[in-house]
Amino acid sequence: MPVLMILFSLSIFALLFHNVQQKELNLHEGQVASETIRANKTVENKYETREKQRIAEEAVVPEYNYDDNLKSAQINMINQLFDLVNKVNKEDKKLSVDEKIAKLKKKFEDISSDHFASYQKLPESFYQQLFSLSHNELENARKVSTALVDKYMSMHIRTNTLANTKQQALRELDQLQIPKNEHVIDEALINNGLVVNEISNSKKTEELREKAKQSVAPVMIYQGEIIVREGSPIDAKAMEKLKALGLTNKSTTLFPLEALILTIVFQVILILYTAKQMSSLTKRKRFILFYVMMMLISIVVMKFLQLFQGEGSIYIPYLFPAAFMPLVLNIFINRRTAVMAVIFQAIFAMFAFYHSIGTSTLLMIIITYVLTGLLATLVKRKRIAQQIFPSFLWLIAYPVIFQVILMIYQGMDFTSRETWLTLLCVVIGCGLSFLLTMGMHPYIELILTDDSSIVLNELSNPNQPLLKRLLEEAPGTYHHSMMVANLSANAVAEIGGRSMATRVGCYYHDIGKVKHANFFVENLPAGAENPHKFLLPEDSRQIIFGHITDGIKMLQDAHMPQSIIDICAQHHGTTLMRYFYVTAKERDDSVTEEEYRYPGPKPQTKEAAVVSIADSSEAAVRAMGQPSSQQIADFVHNLINNRIEDGQFDECDITMKELRIVEKSIVNGLCSTFHSRIQYPELKKDDHN
Repeated sequence: MPVLMILFSLSIFALLFHNVQQKELNLHEGQVASETIRANKTVENKYETREKQRIAEEAVVPEYNYDDNLKSAQINMINQLFDLVNKVNKEDKKLSVDEKIAKLKKKFEDISSDHFASYQKLPESFYQQLFSLSHNELENARKVSTALVDKYMSMHIRTNTLANTKQQALRELDQLQIPKNEHVIDEALINNGLVVNEISNSKKTEELREKAKQSVAPVMIYQGEIIVREGSPIDAKAMEKLKALGLTNKSTTLFPLEALILTIVFQVILILYTAKQMSSLTKRKRFILFYVMMMLISIVVMKFLQLFQGEGSIYIPYLFPAAFMPLVLNIFINRRTAVMAVIFQAIFAMFAFYHSIGTSTLLMIIITYVLTGLLATLVKRKRIAQQIFPSFLWLIAYPVIFQVILMIYQGMDFTSRETWLTLLCVVIGCGLSFLLTMGMHPYIELILTDDSSIVLNELSNPNQPLLKRLLEEAPGTYHHSMMVANLSANAVAEIGGRSMATRVGCYYHDIGKVKHANFFVENLPAGAENPHKFLLPEDSRQIIFGHITDGIKMLQDAHMPQSIIDICAQHHGTTLMRYFYVTAKERDDSVTEEEYRYPGPKPQTKEAAVVSIADSSEAAVRAMGQPSSQQIADFVHNLINNRIEDGQFDECDITMKELRIVEKSIVNGLCSTFHSRIQYPELKKDDHN
């Protein structure tokens, strides 16, 4: 077994090594990718994050503060100018224009610095024109200029919109068709009066930009994400991602290989631990050999499917019959082994489809394999052909329903071709598990057991040498064996046992009688004396006991299945050969019961227990002649109770409920065979004829 475990481990490693082998990469911008490169881990794409933050900052609208007081200040500035001009004109009308201008500027010394700076911007020609206007013209100019300044200063004027606002105001001034001398004054006052009244709030704007920057979620590169596809050039964006992942100049890593090796070692430990808990060396070998064979087949099939899986055919892995291995292990080994197989089958699938690691595809594959495999372990441990509908539900219907639920959870589009192909592959994979298990059951049975249905069918052929010999040399025993076979097989079928194995076992259970056929009453010709009348009880005992030991040897020499040999050895258990014991006791009081008990062992299985009941019942009822149904029922009932009291069923797992079912079946079978026939009266001959 150690050699087998080593070979098994090396085989798995060899099959999956290429899938997890890491390759060295030396990539640069503009290079054409020789294969599809996926992210080997989940990291932040800092380059993309910074770009998004920059865009978010630029998208922030600058914050401005509107100064509503500026409008009043600018209007007051214009009004104050006209007031000063009127005051100068009133003080001395004889002054020349230049003298008036000088006097006006003298008055500027008493006004606010803001107004003074604004007046300073006006050219000398403006003041000359201003003092050339009459009082009415001055008032008209004041009215027009303040009205337009009031209107446009009510708007939000920024540095970048000031020039445009002034142009709008001047265009409106042009439309008023005022005298040219007034127009000049108004134009100068509007240009001077319209100023920026909405100033950028740099501090607030910076706060908003920082907030926008912080609100940007980091851009992540997720494990399994495709960075660049095979045959595509590596652009700057892809290169930044590769740098973030450390793939631009990547050496090989041993982590996937280490994980694979640890998984294989862990599996071997669990296999050996499970085998150690099994009762016999035969069961251990059978378990290990079958598990190894099935797991290797599963990995080979997964590896084969992986070769055909591509970017456009991610549904291919769903063709894998994930329920097949757990199902056959459940039926032929035990449910614990099947569950262990489900777990390791899913783990090895992670390595088989390693190129999809980190993607939802691999996650869905693993979930599907685990779910389908676990549902297979819930199927009853008997032939699929004997439970077609329940098996269909557990192996096909339920997995497909769960797959639809998973697809809905994923938000898959049911109008998509890929979705329906995936679902179809799931149906095919589940169907394959169902059909393969049903079709291969006899052949798997043939490999694992020595009493497969194929072997049993062959052994049930009347032309089989031992059966042929039994028919020719002990015809009464042959007939008895056929009767016991019918009774036992029907009863075993009703308690869910191995009906076919029981039937064939009954055919051979008395094969040892062929060595001394005439010493068994069923083989004596009609009217012949019983030869045991002429023998001592101990001699008769040896002949009767001999049909067990001789039968076992004959069956072993013929390489018969162990279950048939066991039925031969156990069908009398350790029951007492009462007739010869009583006879011997009458001759010698020192004789003990143990000397006249069959060598056994007691029945170890339900099937052997049923055969022991049917064998004794059939022989006894046949000896009754024409028993009534009540006599048959009473005899069988008492026989079973006596066997229970004698402890003959203590070593098998048959229950009291099952014994009552067996009793009823055997009674019905015996009654239908040995029913009392109606005695028809003979016709008296007519004396006159």
